[in-house]
Amino acid sequence: MSKVRKSLLTCAAATAALALGAVPALSAEAADAPADAAAPVAASPYLYNGWGNPPAVGEVMSATGIKDFTLAFILSDGTCNPAWDGTRPLDGPDKAVIEDVRANGGDVVPSIGGWAGNKLGEACQDAQSLAAAYQKLIDAYGLKAIDIDIEATEFETPAVQDRVLEALKIVKEANPGLQTVVTFPTLISGPNEHGQRLIDKAAEIGANVDVWTQMPFNFGGQDMAADTITSTEALKEKLKSAFGYTDEEAYAHAGISSMNGNTDTGEVVTPADFQKMADYAKEKSLGRFTFWSLNRDRPCEGGGGGDSCSGIDQQPWEFTKIVAGFQG
Repeated sequence: MSKVRKSLLTCAAATAALALGAVPALSAEAADAPADAAAPVAASPYLYNGWGNPPAVGEVMSATGIKDFTLAFILSDGTCNPAWDGTRPLDGPDKAVIEDVRANGGDVVPSIGGWAGNKLGEACQDAQSLAAAYQKLIDAYGLKAIDIDIEATEFETPAVQDRVLEALKIVKEANPGLQTVVTFPTLISGPNEHGQRLIDKAAEIGANVDVWTQMPFNFGGQDMAADTITSTEALKEKLKSAFGYTDEEAYAHAGISSMNGNTDTGEVVTPADFQKMADYAKEKSLGRFTFWSLNRDRPCEGGGGGDSCSGIDQQPWEFTKIVAGFQG
């Protein structure tokens, strides 16, 4: 999660929403997911519909060949109830974006959490109620995958880590075939102490997370491609030691979520850097390769940077096209 996201996310709660108490039945109003498509995890750039001049998904899909998107962010509405940014209902404008993606042959992965706002992992008081909140989201859209972007106090508090992992285990058991992704901050040397604990706890309880995705930026990088590869190799080794995976298995459970262009700490990820990361991801058959964010995947008029452009010399949707190459 970048500081761009930290500063711009809005998190006002919808006070009329009710807390969840049990895993709900599949809603007849769920947006239809493509029945024969694979879970849209591997190559799905982050798209934020709350700010940053979000582009029309159909136009981006046509221009780039990208099929899938990770949609940010699902938060608590002030109770144990999911809402986009904590304010927009599940059947609101974000649902129309999902329907547009699917009408164009793609699919979506909602991202739950992020840096800012009221997190479901903290608002829900136990794993069962948190799993019910996840299930409400799954049912609303007929999802094949969810992404837990665990950061800040969610990431740094052991009890909340445990609650999130237990809830993921519950929804995995309740939804055969559902893919779960956990996305978290990292160091150049790989997972920090919080990341290592998260992985170890998942192994201990059998949470069955499909892909562990690191965010290799805002970590003092100099050569962003090389530093990202170093960090991912360390993640691979951690997954091997925690789960007993082979190299091939560990790579398949590892992912990269970079940040295009100027990061918040003075790092720069160029298209050439990103292509090197993509080449590595393809060579190692990583489970996921993505970036923050589609909103920023275009040059800035007059320079600069921010929530709606990258701040570097690039072509529109250049990073998205590289991700589309990873999807095959």
